[in-house]
Amino acid sequence: MRTPTMMIVGLVLCPCGLLLTLTGTLAPNWRQVSLIPNQPIDLVLEQGIWDICRERQSSHDRLCGQTDELGYFEQVPVRVAQGLMPTSLVVTLLGLLVATLGVRCWHKEPRHLLAGVAGLVLLLSGLLSLVPASWYTSELWTLPATAGSTLVVGYSLVLSYLGSCLEILGGLALTLSFHHCCKECRAPKPAPSPVVESGPCSTIGAYHNPWDVLEDEHDGQHWRSTLPCDSDL
Repeated sequence: MRTPTMMIVGLVLCPCGLLLTLTGTLAPNWRQVSLIPNQPIDLVLEQGIWDICRERQSSHDRLCGQTDELGYFEQVPVRVAQGLMPTSLVVTLLGLLVATLGVRCWHKEPRHLLAGVAGLVLLLSGLLSLVPASWYTSELWTLPATAGSTLVVGYSLVLSYLGSCLEILGGLALTLSFHHCCKECRAPKPAPSPVVESGPCSTIGAYHNPWDVLEDEHDGQHWRSTLPCDSDL
């Protein structure tokens, strides 16, 4: 049996979302601070959820591990992101493992129930990373920064957004596997097939026309043919 399209979509989008979320979590560029007063005009501070780096745009000299003098890491949105982003990564890995077992698991047919459960787990992981990214964005201009400096969104925050959306879309695609389970539950069970006796002239299990429009096709006692086409015609 071919793997259903929605399962393929889920298994493509979710690993891509995991990669983007991982990059957004580790890269120290959720916010860029530029045009800092009393500092070189080409100096840019890149603030993430774990580290702060400074870079000179003219010489591309980059130095990380800067001291947090303004209490940036003590802010609630940053601390929430430090907790939820790694949690989202772990939940995503768990969801992908369950999805791998449900989609194939070395069987001829996918396990739709298991794939649907994996979709719910991946949907949760996407929400876990979307919440801190959204909260950080809403508080980006209120987080501590030197007065008079320019604040812009960093690429790490954008990648976290994209990764969260891909995980949510992939999780929704996998949850559609529950629809197949519902169809199986509602499908009527097939009636047992009739037992056909051995013998060239047996009529048990044979098709026949109840209106007897093929009078000349029998010998008065038994039908000479057991093929369904006799009756269908």
